[in-house]
Amino acid sequence: MKVFPQAAERRARLLPLRLPRRILRLGAAGAGERPGVWATVRLDRRTKKLTKRLQPGEIAVIDHVDLDRVSAEALVSCQAAAVINAAPSISGRYPNMGPQILLEAGIPLIDDVGPEIFTKLSEGETVRVSGGAVLRGDEVIAQGIEQTPESVEAALTAAKAGLADQIEAFAANTMEYIRRERELLIDGVGVPDVATPIEGRHALIVVRGYHYREDIATLRPYIREYRPVLIGVDGGADALLEAGYRPDMIVGDMDSVSDEALTCGAELVVHAYRDGRAPGLKRVKELGLDAVIFPATATSEDIAMLLADDKGASLIVAVGTHANMEEFLDKGRAGMASTFLTRLRVGSKLVDAKGVSRLYRSRISGGSLLLLVLGAFIAMTVAVLVSPTGEVIWPLLAERWHAFLFWLTGLLT
Repeated sequence: MKVFPQAAERRARLLPLRLPRRILRLGAAGAGERPGVWATVRLDRRTKKLTKRLQPGEIAVIDHVDLDRVSAEALVSCQAAAVINAAPSISGRYPNMGPQILLEAGIPLIDDVGPEIFTKLSEGETVRVSGGAVLRGDEVIAQGIEQTPESVEAALTAAKAGLADQIEAFAANTMEYIRRERELLIDGVGVPDVATPIEGRHALIVVRGYHYREDIATLRPYIREYRPVLIGVDGGADALLEAGYRPDMIVGDMDSVSDEALTCGAELVVHAYRDGRAPGLKRVKELGLDAVIFPATATSEDIAMLLADDKGASLIVAVGTHANMEEFLDKGRAGMASTFLTRLRVGSKLVDAKGVSRLYRSRISGGSLLLLVLGAFIAMTVAVLVSPTGEVIWPLLAERWHAFLFWLTGLLT
């Protein structure tokens, strides 16, 4: 098998999630040794909703043009047996990394089978995936393209050639966003009042995005010392709970956050459309909770940053957010233009979690600490021996030591 270039770090990170071959081939022996992957299917046009109920060894059926890295890593974490995509996983608009991540984890990817797959399959039924075909018994119910490392690499190479067009479109979206949201960006008009005290404090904004688990783990000493305001963006609230922290505030559409997080006591800020419509508010009300409404065309992670900045946060630390052009495009929507401008507005207050962990990491090695403790012990021992008090304490210590040796000898004999 061909190996993708510059992927060693990602392979090492995903290696513990790689599926055993016995799971991938589950059911083949009982089906007359017919080739392919036999498993139960789970269907959802929204990948992030599907991953909430996808069980290890099941086949994921999605409809996801330009499968992004975060969605692919979520499918790998769920240990999908295979992925069937109704849409092209690489459309050629830009070099998205999702298909590559699935194949590196050993998960077969059947691409572009068509939207009819959602009417032909039922949730929970067992199908077989072989080559580019999806079969019910021996009946072919859908036909797609089985991606390989070679085909994905060729598609990514072709997509890189058109990257300039995507950057131009990104710039055009950015100008349109400036026109619509100049009052919010320049003067903070429209930022709602919140009850959570933020003035003068650090704010830690967690998005369930790239490497969020690793970033939170490295920030534990920072969180313990500075006690920042913990702001979860949708599923980022669950990421904080998973790490053992309770979010102070939850910001977002409320479509990818659990009921447990919503009812944990955090202040809720529902992201609404510019006209005031807030689809996520219905769910909040059904739980009997109150929420603050924040109308904006920006993404949820951006309004969290704008809120923290407007309310006087002295430093904003971002976990799992989008930080470079590849990640902006990988998000796959025009609204990501707001991310670039939000970072201009927040300015020097914003620090990526990886930068904080590198700056905050202790320079004292374990060996140095051991030598320090040993030196302190020797100094205390010498002080006791040469002092008048030592003449009294030393015989007592010697007596205790001999008693310990006598007890130990009794055990051995």
